[in-house]
Amino acid sequence: MVDIRRQLFTSMVNEYQIEPSPEHYSCIVNMLGRAGRLEEAEDLVGQITGQPEFSVLQSLLGACRVYGNVEMGVRIADALVEMERMGLTSYVLMSNLYAEKRQREKVEKIRKEMREREVKKEVGFSWVYASDTVGSLYLHRFSSGDMSHPQSEEIWREKKHLQDNLVEAEPTLEPFNMEI
Repeated sequence: MVDIRRQLFTSMVNEYQIEPSPEHYSCIVNMLGRAGRLEEAEDLVGQITGQPEFSVLQSLLGACRVYGNVEMGVRIADALVEMERMGLTSYVLMSNLYAEKRQREKVEKIRKEMREREVKKEVGFSWVYASDTVGSLYLHRFSSGDMSHPQSEEIWREKKHLQDNLVEAEPTLEPFNMEI
């Protein structure tokens, strides 16, 4: 299917003289990247008139991480830096790529750069609906280490109880840190 879609894209340009939009390039680069055809995807990025869109480079960077192509990942990250679009996701992808290749010093360099540029991960939240004895539904929001809920102490006790019971029920499981 990749080859068929690639032929359709080529015919769009060569036979029908339709200028591909950034969305067209993004789709094809994403498809090639997912298929592991990174060099072909990078070549296509090089054919884009003007500067490639952020989404195109981000997609290719993600594929570099999946397929462990550090060298290409660095080139793509450099292009994102030149565009001044090296955001959280790009930093995390590069950090993970280096970590998988056990390049610890480069992971630290990426993290240092993130601190210097004040690039921070937004806090993730879990949302839970709960009902009271009357049947009213309430929405509760939690983040890691959150103690703002009025029943936080009770919730943390129950978490500890669940963890202990899991380990007792399956002795081969090692204790883990389940964050709320």
